[in-house]
Amino acid sequence: KSFSDHLKDSLAQVNESQKSADQMSTDLATGKTENIHETMLAISHAQLNFNLMVQVRNKALEAYQEVMRMPV
Repeated sequence: KSFSDHLKDSLAQVNESQKSADQMSTDLATGKTENIHETMLAISHAQLNFNLMVQVRNKALEAYQEVMRMPV
């Protein structure tokens, strides 16, 4: 797999975890489920995935900027 394939898969995984956490939050708020423990774990998992994605983006941007500053 190429780097772009890994990146696309990771973004899709982050999106799915966000959707799952949103659905679980909605179910908890509407009374469809009363399992607050699993809901909070899903929300925390989605938040960690998102934060990791942001950090990877920041590192890639820093690397790009560093390369652009190099003399040719």
